[in-house]
Amino acid sequence: MDKGREQARILVEKAILSQQLSQKLDLVSQAAALDPQSVEPLIVRGQTYLRLASAAYSTKSRPNEYSHYVDNARMDFDRAILILIDPKNTWALLGRGDVDTWLHRPVEAAHAFKQVLGLDPFFDLARYCLINLYTVEARKLVSLKQWSSALTVLQKCLPPETPDSWILYQKEAYLLRSDIYKKLGRSTQAIDDLSAILRADPTDRQALLTRAAFYQEGLQGRSAKDDFERACMLGATAACDQLP
Repeated sequence: MDKGREQARILVEKAILSQQLSQKLDLVSQAAALDPQSVEPLIVRGQTYLRLASAAYSTKSRPNEYSHYVDNARMDFDRAILILIDPKNTWALLGRGDVDTWLHRPVEAAHAFKQVLGLDPFFDLARYCLINLYTVEARKLVSLKQWSSALTVLQKCLPPETPDSWILYQKEAYLLRSDIYKKLGRSTQAIDDLSAILRADPTDRQALLTRAAFYQEGLQGRSAKDDFERACMLGATAACDQLP
């Protein structure tokens, strides 16, 4: 192995283990300079730039204070994809999807995440990113009271045969869809979505309280009481107030 390439590999490994973003950035930048044809330093550096953008965003910084991190990440992921003879590096594609998400380009982001899943159907992080992307887009449509459009978006991440192992990752999408169904007067479907959440997590107090309210409205007193009792036992005071 070329000496420069070996040094770059060692620097990347150190960067991955580092908890300090500034140090991580410095290490992978050195690695990228030592081995310009390696995609690993670019991918790790792109991920680091996005973490820096997230850190700045969390402090309510203005977009112009973190947009350069996103732009640098975009350049690193694009370069990594170009370096590859057959651009099928799932991490590079995932990074490109993350950048498109930051840039408010949901169609392009979804395409990138789907590309990753097409290459590796078990790449759970890509599936989670896709679920989150669709949920956020649906929430925007709900805020505009575009119920049908929001449902169409949610259907993309809530297929009929969803494995139970994925329901916890989809919980926000299920809760959002149940709320839309409520607004549309489709209580049976709303209850089905809440029941799906509770199959995966019987301790979800929000789902229990919401389903109990549906049962109450539908005059299903026994079922409502059961949900209120379970929610009360889990510490939901609002549920306890509903019990005799």
